[in-house]
Amino acid sequence: MSHLRKANHGPRHLSGYQIMWMLVTFDLPVETKKQRAAATKFRQHLLDIGFEMSQLSNYLRFCNGKEQFESYVRVR
Repeated sequence: MSHLRKANHGPRHLSGYQIMWMLVTFDLPVETKKQRAAATKFRQHLLDIGFEMSQLSNYLRFCNGKEQFESYVRVR
C-alpha cells in the first residue's frame, strides 16, 4: 500500500490549478444588424484565441495551468 501513496506525491501529482477547462457563456443582443455583427465578431475572437464552440453561446478551452487561465481572463 505504501507504493500507492508514493504515486500520489511528487512531480507527477497534479493539483486543480495545473489543468482545467475554461467555459465562456454569454447572451449578446442580436436585434439589429450592428448587434449581430458585434456578436459574430466576439464569437470569432473566441475561436481565434483557441476556444471551441460547444453550443451557440457556450465556448470551452483547455488551460494547462493557472497562469494560462488568468491570461485569458485578462484578454479584452
